[in-house]
Amino acid sequence: MSQRKPTPTEIQFLQEILNSDYKVASIRLREGEYQYELAKAISTFQLELYFPNVKDLIRKLHGEEKVNDVQFVRKTQTILKKMEKGGVIKILPKTTPWDLQRYALLSLKFIDADKNQVVLATVEQVQRARAKIRLIFKQQNTSKYSLSVIKLRVYLLSFIITFSYATIIWNLLQPIINPIIFVIAFTLAIFCSIALGRTLSKA
Repeated sequence: MSQRKPTPTEIQFLQEILNSDYKVASIRLREGEYQYELAKAISTFQLELYFPNVKDLIRKLHGEEKVNDVQFVRKTQTILKKMEKGGVIKILPKTTPWDLQRYALLSLKFIDADKNQVVLATVEQVQRARAKIRLIFKQQNTSKYSLSVIKLRVYLLSFIITFSYATIIWNLLQPIINPIIFVIAFTLAIFCSIALGRTLSKA
C-alpha cells in the first residue's frame, strides 16, 4: 500500500463519512460473508484516512499471494461493484488513468437488506480518525502561516538589498564619497543577501 496524504476533497468526504448516520443498503452485510469482510476492511483503511484499491483489500484480507491471482482479483472487483450498486461503497475517480480504482464506504453504519444494523467502527475509532483530520487541518494552517511569513521576509529582505545597492550607487556618484554610508550599505546588502539565501532554501 502506497500511503499518500489525502486531498482536501478527500478529507471533506472522510468527514462526511465519519459524521454519517445509518444508511440503508440493498445488500446483506452479514459477518462472515465476503462483502461484509470487504466493508470492514475498507472501514479500517478509511479510519487511517486512506482509500484502498482492490489489491490493498485483498492483501489485507488474504495476503500477498492472492494479490497476484487475476481471477480472484476480478471476482473481488465484481463483489465491490455489487456493493456500489447496493449503496454501501463509492468508487472514487482515478487520479491517473493507470491507477487502480479506489473504494470508499458511504458510511460506517448501515441497515442492510435483512434490516440488521451494521456498525463497522467503534466510537473510539471514529474519534481517533477525527483527531487525525484535525491534526491535518492544523498542519495545513501552520504551513500556510509559515509560507506567509517566508514570503513577507523575502519581500522585506529583497527591498533592503535593493535599497542598499541603490544607496551604494548613489554614494559612488557623489563628488565626495562617504565611506561610512558605503560600508554600512554594503554590509547590510551582504548580510541581507545571506539571509535571503537561507530563507529561500527553507521555502
